[in-house]
Amino acid sequence: MEPTGIDGGREWRTIMDQTVQIRRAVPFGESIENTFGSTDRDQPIMHQNDVWSTGLAYHLGIMSDQTVHAANLLKLDYLVEARSLPSRCPIVDVHTHLSGKDAVRCYQEVAEAYGITLTYSMTPLEQVETVQSILGDRVRFIAVPDFAGEDRLHAHGEGFLDRIRSFHKLGSRIVKFWSAPRGADYGIESGHPGLLSLDSPQRLQAMDLASELGMIFMTHVADPDTWFETKYADSDLYGTKRAQYEPLEKLLARYKQPWIAAHMGGWPEDLAFLDGLLERHDNLHLDTSATKWMVRVLSTHSHEQLTAFLRRWKGRILFGSDIVTREEHMAPVDRLPTDPEPQASSPAEAFDLYASRYWALRTLWEGNYEGPSPIADPDLEMVEPERFGPLDSPRLAGKRIPDELLESLYHDAAVTLLAPDRDMARS
Repeated sequence: MEPTGIDGGREWRTIMDQTVQIRRAVPFGESIENTFGSTDRDQPIMHQNDVWSTGLAYHLGIMSDQTVHAANLLKLDYLVEARSLPSRCPIVDVHTHLSGKDAVRCYQEVAEAYGITLTYSMTPLEQVETVQSILGDRVRFIAVPDFAGEDRLHAHGEGFLDRIRSFHKLGSRIVKFWSAPRGADYGIESGHPGLLSLDSPQRLQAMDLASELGMIFMTHVADPDTWFETKYADSDLYGTKRAQYEPLEKLLARYKQPWIAAHMGGWPEDLAFLDGLLERHDNLHLDTSATKWMVRVLSTHSHEQLTAFLRRWKGRILFGSDIVTREEHMAPVDRLPTDPEPQASSPAEAFDLYASRYWALRTLWEGNYEGPSPIADPDLEMVEPERFGPLDSPRLAGKRIPDELLESLYHDAAVTLLAPDRDMARS
């Protein structure tokens, strides 16, 4: 797939040539257009005095014109955006990674603003108590191994079995098996090639235990097509993209409990392939997490194609964001000149980082906006470095998905699958 993008070197405010406007914090008395085109309800217009009087600890309004943040290229005020969105139903986010006390408090503000009533998080076991103390009944935890453990064989063997038991005692009913192609590097570095293969002996032991405990499986297989063009060009090491699904399909047949394949099953670029995968395995569900990937790829599908896919698989597609919170997002950290630029280094930047994901996803699913995404996407530069830079973004094309499909995507599919949490999701 040839990526399309917006030249980040141009002035963002001069390229808004779409047919609808972007909502921004506006001066007193200036009105702004409802970009979602809703005709069945009035939507409030927020002005700067409304925003500044909210008293939120982390939201500080839009940044100065001199600041260009990779999560807010369009200089949106994400709180204004959130308060202008129609509230169709409570939203369950089945895919996040929450950690860091202040970072989670910042996420809490964002989640409440964007209508997220229940969040499933791959939080390290050591931070579960902290995250629970902040979010209370609005969070559930997904069992994960200790990826930072020095003894990687233990961390993904007996250590993971111990953690699955501990997470289960804390109420977790989902266990995550991460098996992206780059896991091959992790295994080689540990001295145990194949350690993170989906069908490795260690993984099968963990799946057997999780099955005995009645847990649902979540998995990450494959990665964007752009990565197979670049990072995974060595197919002898990483395999082809199609080869990533061979162990998955065998395990879907072996373990009959529900599975959630993250990131639209790893292949949002090919809806026909996903049709076949879902048709062959009635215990398979997909989530829509990985915001930059989803925005870049799903925007290229037509409204008719995406709506038909969601209608055919209604009840088996769940909303997810893949938001990652870290305490390092809350303040500048010491780093070497060769270290990558941090995603956020202040409370305001962290707010924008987390909020940008919900704004982009809700705009993709609900809106009629068509224009640049506010989130820089490094995959563009990775594939075409002569054309794109680090602050370029793809087009975001809102799909105006019908309400009954949105309600299934945002809420009903997750609540049906994760029945024990039904009451909490509605609170």
